[in-house]
Amino acid sequence: MKFTETNCAGAWIIDLEPIGDDRGFFSRTFCRDEFRAHGMKDMTAQCNMSFNHKAGTLRGMHYQLPPASETKLVRCTRGAVYDQIVDLRPGSPTYLQSVGFELTADNRRALYVPDLFAHGFLTLTDDAEVMYQVTEFYTPGFERGIRYDDPTLGLDWPHDINVISDKDANWPDFDPVYPLYPPAD
Repeated sequence: MKFTETNCAGAWIIDLEPIGDDRGFFSRTFCRDEFRAHGMKDMTAQCNMSFNHKAGTLRGMHYQLPPASETKLVRCTRGAVYDQIVDLRPGSPTYLQSVGFELTADNRRALYVPDLFAHGFLTLTDDAEVMYQVTEFYTPGFERGIRYDDPTLGLDWPHDINVISDKDANWPDFDPVYPLYPPAD
């Protein structure tokens, strides 16, 4: 695997290093020792899959609070998505900075998303499928989100959002008074 740190501290792009022959190729997608060598957490408490019928479907921007905060390893296994993260860690050198990447079935790239980063993606193709490993179990009482079009964050999405859940459309704006722990509804 090839590890490339993003401009958000602790977030990484992971590219495969396939070993090929006439059958196709083989590649490792996770190695505890290699992840630890880059200061990354061990994976996995859960593996999740998201299937999305239409291009322009947005899911996000989600995160979980401690003690249930999640680190994610996100990979698109069918179609293409634009995956975006925001550093919400108070005191981080990249606090409130965001970064986005195209994850596609063709590039087989993964995004490592540390704890306390808001995460979301916009589908770029119909029938997009996303797999993600997470370090903690989904815990509804600790789930939070920030609206995808929050003016403070200024997230730039590559095209129109055509499908979004009511929940994701109605997350609150970023609140500087409660930067990490906005009250739950």
